Parts: sequence; structure tokens; C-alpha cells
Amino acid sequence: MKAHQDLVQWSSVTLGPAMAHLSIPSVDRLIASLKELLARAKGIKPNGGIEPALTATSFHGDVEIITKQAEGGVTVNPQDHYAALETACRNIFYELLASTSIQDPSFGQIWDLLDIVSILSDRPLCEPGLVFWLVEELLDSQTIDGCRIVFDYLDSRRERLTAKNFKQKQLIILRACNELLRRLSRAEDTVFCGRVFIFMFQSFPLGDRSSVNLRGEYHVENVTAFEKEPVKDEDESGSVMDVDSETDPVEKEKTPVVDPPTATDANKETQTSQPAETTAKSVKFDAADETSKETQPRPESEPEPDPETLYPIFWSLQDVFSQPIRLFESQFFSSFKSGLDVTLRKFKAVQQQQQSRCTSKTPFEAHRPLKRKRADTDQPDQQQDLASSFNPRYLTSRDLFSLELSDLAFRRHILVQALILIDFLLSLTPKAKKKLENTSNKSVLYAYTLPDEEIAWATTMRTEIATYLQQGQEGKFYYRMVDTVLSRDKNWVHWKAEGCPLIRQPPISAPSFLESQRGALKASASRRIRPSPVGSLDLAFLSNTGDEGQAMGLEKLKKKERYELPRVEDFKGPIMEDEFDWDMAGEEKEKEEVGVRKASKMWRALRIASKSKLNLFDKIEEGGNLAVLWNPPPPEKPVEAEVKDDDKSDENEVAKKRKVDDESSAEQENQEAEKENQTVQVNGVKEEDAPMMESEPGPESGPADAVEVT
Repeated sequence: MKAHQDLVQWSSVTLGPAMAHLSIPSVDRLIASLKELLARAKGIKPNGGIEPALTATSFHGDVEIITKQAEGGVTVNPQDHYAALETACRNIFYELLASTSIQDPSFGQIWDLLDIVSILSDRPLCEPGLVFWLVEELLDSQTIDGCRIVFDYLDSRRERLTAKNFKQKQLIILRACNELLRRLSRAEDTVFCGRVFIFMFQSFPLGDRSSVNLRGEYHVENVTAFEKEPVKDEDESGSVMDVDSETDPVEKEKTPVVDPPTATDANKETQTSQPAETTAKSVKFDAADETSKETQPRPESEPEPDPETLYPIFWSLQDVFSQPIRLFESQFFSSFKSGLDVTLRKFKAVQQQQQSRCTSKTPFEAHRPLKRKRADTDQPDQQQDLASSFNPRYLTSRDLFSLELSDLAFRRHILVQALILIDFLLSLTPKAKKKLENTSNKSVLYAYTLPDEEIAWATTMRTEIATYLQQGQEGKFYYRMVDTVLSRDKNWVHWKAEGCPLIRQPPISAPSFLESQRGALKASASRRIRPSPVGSLDLAFLSNTGDEGQAMGLEKLKKKERYELPRVEDFKGPIMEDEFDWDMAGEEKEKEEVGVRKASKMWRALRIASKSKLNLFDKIEEGGNLAVLWNPPPPEKPVEAEVKDDDKSDENEVAKKRKVDDESSAEQENQEAEKENQTVQVNGVKEEDAPMMESEPGPESGPADAVEVT
């Protein structure tokens, strides 16, 4: 009630200057017209709610009365008319706002007034941004609960309010939403903040410069504050407990802290009873030792880091997450590598402890009912809350650090941050930078190139993180979701490097849409068998019958000229007719048509004649006279007789020669046979006949011809 009285008092102070304009005649006429329209709107919406929305048809076209009342029979400058109408709308708006609570049903007149102003701005009969000016003042005058109701109205009218003249409205929308977000708490009003962001995302185009961060600036104001040093407890006598007395001095020197101590921390160190040198040794390490440690291969079983040692290393990673370009310096990169390695090793150890705790239960614990444990995230009840768990900002208290490490959602949140940063580092490789070398937005392109050694480390670390995220409750699904988001983010990075070109394409014309629609309907139609397939002949002529009921169509197919080749003589008459038509033709076009018909028939006649009268082709006269095919020349008889006599004489000579060869070969064979017989007789004679053969030589034989018998 007091808040409403304060609102009335504020409106009375605000309305003071505005009421001075009520004496202007044009403003008075416009106020009367607006009140008349509000009265008619009350009859349409007696309940006074947000729905339904008022349109120009709700008033049957009487909205134009605003222009007539403003002119009053005199020509008015449009700017003067806009100013008068804005004054009238503000006066009615302030009056209703001061006298009505947003929870009251009579507050519906505010919604009706905003609808009427929206109709007038679309005509246009007033300033396009007037409706959002009133909404902005309405949000400033309401509490957070009242602003939720105002956003119910904006969500229901978003498409209508942003359909026309958006360029004149976008700055007002952006200013009103940003002012409201400053009033809201990200932790307590998370859902409402989401509604405001969704309203802006749906109202503004995707490539609007107000939401793309074209220069690629980082949110450096997001600073994570944590305790630099552990709080030292004092005993009853007031002496300081030496916590690090049991720690090895070498381990003290290698305890990393990223941020150097400030002047305030130095003053605190001098006030403690422990020497400053000892304190420095417990929080700093030698850079050379750390570098040599990184170059050496990691042993298979490294000692698990305790939470106290991990605490400053872990929270110092947030400085790199908020400013990734700090990794371009080698000292920050080396500390980030060591810190992320230690963090992942601790996460794996915690995961193994929780799994071993679940598997190693005694028989007594197995029969006990399950209870929710704060530190055990592998319990079924705790696993169901992983999807709904949301923390806008994790607490950095040292006392809560052990509990946060045991939370699976917390570990996944940190590793997703690491994946985002590693993907940023891998975008600085030579191969990835080559894909963006032709882009125009150089503000998001960096000259730094990741060395090969760091590329290998980043690739290996990304694989280890991916393997870890796939473990646990629904780990496969969780990692697939994260990997999908990061893969799509690469497309947005490339889009921003190109200068954020327009994504929304111009609308297509109505004829193009109708043509595409017909094509889609045709492509999606059911594939039925057509009665007559495309390209087929109409076979209806087969059913034609004659006078006696015979199938005349089928008889036509049986004619010989349909399946037998014509004779060459059959083309004589048609070709002669074409020649006569060509001589009688008077126009060139007619002669050309006759010439085409004649050439077609001559080509078919030559093709048929090539199978039987090919010897007559060389006698065809030049010009295409085929008379030799119809009347072949008679054969030349003397030439043929002479040829025949020559052939006979040649045959006689061949026969005589063959006969002589046969006789000579037969005589030669007889001589060879006689020689063989003589040789056989000589080799087969007896010893007793030998003297006889020596004493009885032949009449023509001599001493040289005597045969020696052995």
C-alpha cells in the first residue's frame, strides 16, 4: 500500500508539467477521442485482462477519428500532430498509472491504451517509438513482480510491436531491457532474466551489431576473488600454529601460486610471527624447476594433490578463462598447463574414490536404505539433480572447496570451460588460421601462432578431458551435447570473422512461391500407374472394326509394307513427282520443302540399292540422277566372250603344265625305285655266288665297276 502511495506521489510530481498542456485545444480534442476509444475497448474487454489484443477492426475503422479531431478543419503539420498526440497519450497514461494498481482489473485500460497507440503507430498517426516509451516508463514505475506482468504483455504482443518501423524502436527496446536487467539478480531472478534475453533475441535480427561483439572484446570485469593464503589458527596461548612444519621444505618451494602477493598481503605477512622468507617459500616456486618438470615425462603414478595445495592453483585458472589472450605469454602458458594438469589429475582421483566407495560396501551398508549425501554425487537421488542444478557463480571459500570437488556438476562445469579455451588455442594453429586468412574482420584475428609443442599438448589435453567427461552418470550424452555446441560455435566464429554478414535472406516473390509449391506437390504425389505412359502410342486404333465386325486396326499391321523393305523401283514414281513439283514451284520456300522431301527419298533408295546394286553407284551422274538404278545398262557381250576365251586358254595351259609335271615326277619315282632294288639285291647275295659274279661281269662293266663282296 505504501508503494502505491509513493507511486501516486511520484506521478503527481511528474504530471505537473504535463498538465500544463491540457489547455491546448488540439490536445483536448485528442484526449477526448482517446477516452472514447478506451470506453469502447472496455466494452470489448470487460474483464480488463491482457488478452485478447485490440486491432483496428475491433473499432470498425473509427481510429481515423484521431486525425480528424486533431486537424479540426485546419491543415496541421505532421510533427505538430505527433507532439500533440504524444502529449495526450502521456497525460492519460500518467493519470491511469497514478490511480490504478497493476494487480487491479481496471489496470487493463493501460493495456488497451498501449494497443491503441500501437495501432496509431502502424498507420502512422504518431511516433513509431511512442508505445515503447510508455512501456519503458511503465517498467521504471513497477516492482520486479509488476515487471513480470508487463513482460507478459510484451511477450504476447512481440510480433505485432516489432513488425513495422523496427529501426525507430530498437534503441528504446534495448535501453529498457538493459535497465531492467540491471535491477534483476542473476541468482534469484534467473528465469526472469532469461525471459528478458529471449525477448531481445527474438526481437532483434540475428546479425544485429548490438549483440554480436564484433570487436571480440572479453569480459575482463569478471574477476574471481579467492583467498590467497590459508587462515592460520591460534591456540589458547596466542601462539601461531606451524601448519607447514610437517611438510618437506622442497615441496614448499614448489607450491605454485599464480598471482603475486600485493602490498596489503606483504603487510599481513610482516605482522605474523612466522618470518617472511619462510612464508615466501611456502607459496612460491622456482620457474626453472617447474620448466624442467614440464619437459620431463609424467610418471604413471603421481601423488594426488591435496585440496589446500590445489585451491590457489585451481581458482587462478579463472583469470585465464576470462582473458585467454594472456596465454600468448610463455610464463602464463606454462603456469596454465601445470595448473590444468594438476586439476584434471585431482578430478580423476576424486572420481575413482567415489566409484570405489560405491562398489566396496559392507553387507550391513548394502541393506541400509539410501540416503542423500552431500559429498557423494554418484547416489541416484543426487544424479537426478545434475540436470536441474544451476549455479550462476560458484563460491570460492576454502572451506567449501573439498565439497565442491566432490560435486560432479562442478567438475564438469570447470572442464567445459577448459574445453572452450583449448578450442580457442587450437584455432591459432597454422592450419586453422589459413581458413580465416581471407576474412574481413581483423579484430578477431590474432597474429600469435601456437607452437607445435603447445599444439601437441592442447590436443592431448582435449582428448583426456573428453574421455573424463564421458564417464559417470549419462557421461556419453553430456559430452555429445557439449561437443555439438562447440562444433557449431566454430561456424559462428567464422561468421564473425567475415564481419557478421546478413543471415536473413530477402523474401521470395509470390509467383516463385507458387511455382515451388506446385513443384513440391508434384514431387510428393503418389506414384500411380498412368493409363497411357509418357511417350507411348495410343493403341486405341487396334479396337477399330469394319462393317463386318473384323478388327481393321490389326489387319493394317499385317500389311507387308509395314515389315518388308521396299524395292528400289518403288521410289521412282515419288522422286519423279517431287522433281515435277520442284519445277512447278514458284516460291523459294516451296522449292526448299520439295527439295527436302526428294533428298529423303533419294537417300532411302540409295541405302536399299547398296545391298544389291553397289556396282552401279559409280555410274550415277553428278547431281543425284538415279535413272541408272531404275534402268541398268545392258551387259557388253564381245568383251565378255573375249574374256571367256582368255579364261579357257589359260585353263588349258595350266592343265598341260600340270600333266607334264605329273609325268616327270612319275619317271623320277620309277628311277629311284630301280636303284633301291639293285642295292637290295647286292646286299642280299650268298658267298658261293660271289666267284660267279666276279667271272661274269657285265658287257659294259670294267674293273672299276666290280663289286667287292665281303
